[in-house]
Amino acid sequence: MSSPLFSEYASIRDRTLTLVNCLNDEDCCVQSMPETSPIKWHLGHVSWFFENFILRHYESPFKPFHPFYLTMFSSYNRSGQTHPDPRRGLFTRPSLSTVREYGANVSDRLKRLLGEHEEDEMLHMLAVLGMHHERQHQELMLVDIKHLFSCNPLSPAYRSAKLPPAGEISPLEWHPYSGGLVEIGYQGKGFSYDNESPRHKCYLEPYQLASRLITNGEYLKFMEAGGYDRPELWLTEGWDWKITVPSHPLYWRSNNGSDWQEFTLNGAIPLDPNLPVIHVSYYEAHAFARWADARLPTEVEWENVAAQQEIRGSFADNNRFHPDPAQVEAASAGQLSQLYGDAWEWTTSSYGAYTGYNPAKPNPDESMSMVWEEAVGEYNSRSMVNQNVLRGGSCVTSQEWIRSSFRNFFPARTCRQFTGIRLARDAS
Repeated sequence: MSSPLFSEYASIRDRTLTLVNCLNDEDCCVQSMPETSPIKWHLGHVSWFFENFILRHYESPFKPFHPFYLTMFSSYNRSGQTHPDPRRGLFTRPSLSTVREYGANVSDRLKRLLGEHEEDEMLHMLAVLGMHHERQHQELMLVDIKHLFSCNPLSPAYRSAKLPPAGEISPLEWHPYSGGLVEIGYQGKGFSYDNESPRHKCYLEPYQLASRLITNGEYLKFMEAGGYDRPELWLTEGWDWKITVPSHPLYWRSNNGSDWQEFTLNGAIPLDPNLPVIHVSYYEAHAFARWADARLPTEVEWENVAAQQEIRGSFADNNRFHPDPAQVEAASAGQLSQLYGDAWEWTTSSYGAYTGYNPAKPNPDESMSMVWEEAVGEYNSRSMVNQNVLRGGSCVTSQEWIRSSFRNFFPARTCRQFTGIRLARDAS
């Protein structure tokens, strides 16, 4: 009989494999840009986490499935430097079937280990961290396969189901918030990442947030008004970036500047003006906000509101993998629509440590302190420079992975993620 912790792990691993099962072997070994990874590498990497951070330290004797996998599927090399991501697409060996065998082998060994050491607190902490890590890679697999498929002239669909038209949505409205002294950061006894702590006080001036995300139709008006050709709307760095890319969101397509289509995980579809615009960079979101006589929210403003709302939205769990239209019932209830799920929301906040931040959690086993610090190092503290915070999750994020305190982060140029726009402004 397996332990409850392994049952949770097995459910997450089943979801990972389900996301891959509809792909061809050829789909899984190609890397479409330096910032993405082949699906085969993702599969090896999530198994590597459990073998490297758990089995390596708890099995006696420890015998790796393959000694080279401990570096091949690692995010970092032996000297602690980031592994050369652009070369992952050159790993034609091992085969996809062998990587699947690797995963099955790690799962079998983990099942035995968790059954024998169910009461070990550090083992439990590492296993839970690994499961959240795997949910992160489930999202990244969908992000990466979308970019890969978008490069194919056949415009293949990852998911064959049709997306229904959005229909009528509620008009954009402004919701006021009084500000004052507020608290943000994780509180509770469940799992959280180190960058969500410590909980601390912040002061907010009165502000307003838009009732929903910006739509394709609204963003198209920005384009038609020459938004991409007006340097006064753009950050200097954004203007330099803009001249190197097409003047439209990443997956929009048009032969004549009209009759727009959008490439989705369901293939290429006519652009729906009432669905949220996605795959925009921070530069584009910032320029749109200036054009709209508004701004982007800070992460403190966002969390102050989000902590008061239920976590509801379009997440990966519904297998739609595309944003939903704004919820009319949320607007009628006086709540913000699409605050969670649908699209990651850019904020103006630079990604950095909260005051009092400590990446090392309380450690019940001092002999494993370096292992925990190395495992946590897979995430946040190494990335705290030159990135912006995003909040709320997206339509390819697992709902189980999201909290009001959850902080995602990407460089301002990032478009491949399911990023969208919520406007803010100072109280009038």
